[in-house]
Amino acid sequence: METPRDPAASRYEHAAKGLRRSDLDPDPIKQFGNWFTAAIEAGIRDVNAMSLATAGADGRPSVRIVLLKGFDQDGFVFFTNYESEKGKQLDANPYVALAFYWIELDRQIRISGKTEKTSREESQTYFHSRPVGSQLSAWASRQSQILDGRRVLDARLAEMTERFGDKRIPLPPHWGGYRVKPDMIEFWQGRPNRLHDRFRYTRQAGGSWLIERLAP
Repeated sequence: METPRDPAASRYEHAAKGLRRSDLDPDPIKQFGNWFTAAIEAGIRDVNAMSLATAGADGRPSVRIVLLKGFDQDGFVFFTNYESEKGKQLDANPYVALAFYWIELDRQIRISGKTEKTSREESQTYFHSRPVGSQLSAWASRQSQILDGRRVLDARLAEMTERFGDKRIPLPPHWGGYRVKPDMIEFWQGRPNRLHDRFRYTRQAGGSWLIERLAP
């Protein structure tokens, strides 16, 4: 059996040119858009994949990867099953953290803020833009519940396929979006010798943003 590699022996030397205060847009949402566009142009796979950290009433954190499906001045949007583990945690505690990491560009973005559910109209618009198979799976999967076997999931999918046939698939009552309204956004640019560049935007009482450089 092959001996697992020692994580402490793993090294990657960042070689990016760095990030200066003058490089930043005063608006962090526009700055996010600039970096997101650069990541798309760099051909990064699953560029919209982001870590989502939540915590329930007990304070125990939980993290998983979800997909960003929209962003604007109102916040960052993702969709899920409201009855899932994360949905239940968000009912108890609406505060979350997001993280993007694009290693090809030596860039990381951290976002924290409070969530609110998107309107049913917004959720429905996105739901019907999804492939039919994805719409059916939203009905078939009781997300985060224990399964007695894959056959149960396959049977549920077959049941939903027969149920809806060629009809328009309605938005499930238990499925929809969340919008993360940010109060902090941090942009991290990798640099040699672990002396990375970090800039944090913090929302102020009047809605403006304070920009500060942080030690790496």
